[in-house]
Amino acid sequence: MKKGLIILITALTIIGCSKRDANEIRVVLDWTPNTNHTGLYVALEKGWFEEEGLTVTMLQPPEDGALVLLGLGNAEFAIDFQETMGPAIAKNSDTLPVIAVAAIISHNTSGIMSLSGSGITRARDLEGKRFASWETPLVTAIMRELVTNDGGDFNTVRMIPNFATDAFSALQTDIDSIWVYYAWDGIAAEINGIAINYIDLGAADIRFDFYTPIIAANTSWLSQNPEKAKNFLRAASKGYYFAIENPSEAAAILLKHAPELDRELVIKSQEYLASRYKGDASRWGEIDPVRWGRFYGWMYEQGLLELNIREGGFTNEYLP
Repeated sequence: MKKGLIILITALTIIGCSKRDANEIRVVLDWTPNTNHTGLYVALEKGWFEEEGLTVTMLQPPEDGALVLLGLGNAEFAIDFQETMGPAIAKNSDTLPVIAVAAIISHNTSGIMSLSGSGITRARDLEGKRFASWETPLVTAIMRELVTNDGGDFNTVRMIPNFATDAFSALQTDIDSIWVYYAWDGIAAEINGIAINYIDLGAADIRFDFYTPIIAANTSWLSQNPEKAKNFLRAASKGYYFAIENPSEAAAILLKHAPELDRELVIKSQEYLASRYKGDASRWGEIDPVRWGRFYGWMYEQGLLELNIREGGFTNEYLP
């Protein structure tokens, strides 16, 4: 663990232990504000959290992510992902006391993007190509599965660690393909008239239609404050339903809170996600146990989880 992170965690632990308003809710984001978070900012702007008797504060995450702060009790909720939460909770010891309580987007909207001239239209086309993404065992396992199951030789794929925030700059330099979230980078390609090929992960393999991102909560806090958790998610749900029905106004609210964002990108991304927040779920935030468990079952088979928790690690009981 990096020294800076230790100092940050120590400082926040001290803050967390000091006297706080019992109705204060701290939400740690997974990244800088973007359209994944719009419903929360709408609820904040519209006063819906206040109507539930809550004072909500949005926090930026430390370098190593939001789950650590959440697990330490220095936040009540955090934005995270099913794929990264699994290794933190499916362990024999030192598990983080966190649980997913809502899906922000109903289906996985991430995938593999390449420029149209690359010739990469399906997984096996990655043979001999340079693929860049987060350097994790999970990414390697998913790519191996996709390429191999499509009849390709994964051993020829050149895996390149790349943490560039600008996917297009990366594609125009030393890589052929990159893992992106379509709601941001895919929409940016459309806006800039850049022709791309895109392999949708969930469409390529049903096991990879996992939940990303999700809202997670601290389990200790949940057990002591079930009504406050329900109040928070009721307001958040109203925020996301508003974004579904009024994407332009929702985009304007996000831009008010994060004016540094590209206006056209936010508006177009908001329009793209409007039909995808709830998707085909019975209500916004609902997590399907079959789909959730299918992905964790696969992770366990790949040796990426210590325990086979399958449908464990989430609950729908706090949703309105």
